[in-house]
Amino acid sequence: MPRIFNFFLFVLALAAEPADIIWSARYVITMDAQRRVIENGAVAIRGDRILAVGTKAEIDAHFQPKLRLDRPDAILAPGLINTHTHAAMSLFRGIADDLKLQDWLEKFIFPAEAKNVTADFVRWGTRLGCLEMLLSGTTTFTDMYYFEDVVAEAAREAGMRGVLGETIIGFPVADNKTPADALAYTERFLKRFQNDALITAAVAPHALYTNSDETLKAARALANKYQAPLIIHLSETKKENDDELAKRHTTPTKTLDNLGLWNGRSVAAHAVWVDEADMAILKSRGVGVAHCPSSNMKLSSGVAPVTRMLALGLAVGLGPDGPAGSNNDFNMFEEMDLAAKLQKVTTMNPQALPATAALEMATIRGARALGMEKEIGSLETGRRESSEGLEKNSGGGRPFRRAGSSGRAGAESQLRPQP
Repeated sequence: MPRIFNFFLFVLALAAEPADIIWSARYVITMDAQRRVIENGAVAIRGDRILAVGTKAEIDAHFQPKLRLDRPDAILAPGLINTHTHAAMSLFRGIADDLKLQDWLEKFIFPAEAKNVTADFVRWGTRLGCLEMLLSGTTTFTDMYYFEDVVAEAAREAGMRGVLGETIIGFPVADNKTPADALAYTERFLKRFQNDALITAAVAPHALYTNSDETLKAARALANKYQAPLIIHLSETKKENDDELAKRHTTPTKTLDNLGLWNGRSVAAHAVWVDEADMAILKSRGVGVAHCPSSNMKLSSGVAPVTRMLALGLAVGLGPDGPAGSNNDFNMFEEMDLAAKLQKVTTMNPQALPATAALEMATIRGARALGMEKEIGSLETGRRESSEGLEKNSGGGRPFRRAGSSGRAGAESQLRPQP
């Protein structure tokens, strides 16, 4: 009888489809269209693509892996997607705290960058940033800084996916002395990383108030030429909004729309001071929004109307911004937690931005904000493999009741990514 049973297993193994890895867990949070949470689930992977997602029994019956990763006490979820940060600024962590944005930028950050930023600085700062992001479950990050080709090299070295925007700004900086130089540098960067499996090169004019109209138009044209995303800071502070209203009697969102900046794949970071007309523009243009609650709170910039954005169907992701002064870390679990609590307390509604919505923003909705929802952000057949394992047995994770709730870091004390 044992021989017959072993022969039966041998035949099944021959019939099974080959896989590189099968990763199983107590719960698999898919973030697919049905938002399935699979108990005793598993994911089969070959190369960088997901072959199938299902129960452990189903996956084991259909696939024969080279390697198994069994985590019977873990949650398996999509890797977190950071939609706005400045990774190399990890080396400026703690340089200046408790300041308004303009004071922080003009009195501390811009001078410090002028004295210290080199390609080597960016490489080591990005390596440190990638380490921190990976340890807190982030597998994709959206960056805006200088020497972005070096950022790309460091991201690839770490095995991370990056949407990386070379900064274009209206004064001399570390890698380029003029906007024209920056545009030329960016074009070389776009060419170098075209069709790269991990790196999406992007164009990143810093903001409306740091660039001329001509530069902003040129940045959009360059992004469209290479079908690349454009990343920009938008209406982060009341001052930015008020200054533009005084100057042109339009909001920054409307000014940029008049300039044609939103005519292509775009990600707007912050969008704190936006009104109904602004949100209608962002919706109609398909602009992704990167909500940065920690940064907005720390710099007292204001509270973005995230619940309204979500109600309108905008693609809103999360980002830690920072990490120097405007936040001091890259922890996306913290961003989920604060995003939810900030909307609850400002709307006086405990049902505002529930845990599931916060997790969506850090995964599939964040992928949509980047225009990458067909590739990442969920655990589904054909998607790129990008996942994290979360421990649920820590003291703060007991009693454990709902994977969706414990899967966000109201959640930071309850779950921690597994190596």
